[in-house]
Amino acid sequence: MQAKEDIKRSVFYYTTTSNELEEENRLLRETLSQLREELERFRSPALMLADVVDVSDKGAIISLPNGNKFLVQISNGVKNLVPGETVLVEQKNLTVIEKVASSKYFNVERFVIMEKPNLDWSEIGGLDAQIREIKEVIELPLNNPELFKKVGIEPPKGILLHGSPGTGKTLLAKAVANSTNSTFIEIVGSELVQKFIGEGAKLVKEIFQLAKEKAPSIVFIDELDALAAKRVDLGTSGEREVQRTFMQFLAEIDGFKPLGSVKIIGCTNRIDILDPAVLRPGRLDRLIEVPLPDDKGLKEIFKIHTKPMTLDKNIRIDTLMKKMKGFSGAEIKAVCTESGYFAIRNNRTKVTHHDFMCAIDKVKKEEEGDEFSQMFG
Repeated sequence: MQAKEDIKRSVFYYTTTSNELEEENRLLRETLSQLREELERFRSPALMLADVVDVSDKGAIISLPNGNKFLVQISNGVKNLVPGETVLVEQKNLTVIEKVASSKYFNVERFVIMEKPNLDWSEIGGLDAQIREIKEVIELPLNNPELFKKVGIEPPKGILLHGSPGTGKTLLAKAVANSTNSTFIEIVGSELVQKFIGEGAKLVKEIFQLAKEKAPSIVFIDELDALAAKRVDLGTSGEREVQRTFMQFLAEIDGFKPLGSVKIIGCTNRIDILDPAVLRPGRLDRLIEVPLPDDKGLKEIFKIHTKPMTLDKNIRIDTLMKKMKGFSGAEIKAVCTESGYFAIRNNRTKVTHHDFMCAIDKVKKEEEGDEFSQMFG
C-alpha cells in the first residue's frame, strides 16, 4: 500500500515538474525570439524623414531636410500618398517605406517661447512716444479692426523696434500683447539659424501657422539681424540655409491678409545691416527707435523698480540720476537689484543712498568689462 502511494507521489512530482519545465522552456523560446527580433531591428539601417512634394505615376518627389529633392519609388504598402505628407524613406535608394502617423507639424511649441504676458503699460517708463505709436499701429488694429475697414485703410502688418540693448524693446512687445489679450510668440533669430540647419524655412512656416491658430497673436522676433542681414554671395551651405529661412519669412509676411489678427514685431540692435527687403512697404515698414532714457525717463524707470523696495529717507535721487546718466532701463533695474543685495549683506531691510552708489559703481564696472571683452575677447 505504501509503495503505491510512493509511486503516485513520484508520478505527480514528475508530471508537475515536467509541466513547469515545458512552461519555462516556452517562455525561454519566446524571449529568444523577441531578442532575435530586437537584434534584427538594431542591425537594420535607420530610416530618413522626408516631405512629399508631388506624386505621379513614376513615383514620388520628396524633399530631404537639406533641401535636395529626388524622384523615388513608393513601397506597395503605402497607399493614398498626397503632397505635403511626411514619410519615412530608406537611406540607400530613398524608397518611401511608410507614412509618418503623427501630425504633419513637428512640435513647434518646443522651439519658441509662447505665453500670455501680464505686463502693463504703466510698468514701462520713459517711452511715452514709443508706446503711443505702438498703440496706434498694433493695439488699435487688433482691438478695433472695424474702424480701419470704415476708413478704408490697411494698418501695417508689423513694426521694427531698434535701439541699444536693454532699452525696453521686449517689454514694449509684451505690453502690447497683454493690452490686446494676444498670445505672445517669441523667436530668437540667432538660435533659429544656428540650431535648425535644414529645418529653418519649415520651422518659420510652422511658427506662423501656430500664430494663426492662436490668434490674436504677436510674433516677436528678437535679434532679427541674424536672420535678415543684407544678402551676400551664397558661398557656404550655412549661408544658403539662412537665405532660404529669410525668404520663407518674407513669404509669410506677404501672405498675411489685411486686418489679420497676427502682428509681427521685429527687434534689432543693428538696423544698419538689415536687408532692405524686410523694411519695404507692406512688411516691417514702421520703424520705431527705442533710445536710452533721458533724465525724465531715468526717474520714471527708477521709480518703477524701487516702488516695491523699502528705501531709506535720505536717498538723494538727483545725485543718483546724474551718476546713472546714459544707463539703459536694464542697467537701472540691475542697480536696484544690486543695491538690495548690499543691504542684505549688511543685515538691513532698508536700502540706503550708499547702497545705490555702490550698486551703480558695480554695474558700471561690469559694463566696462563687457565692452573690453567684446573688443579684445
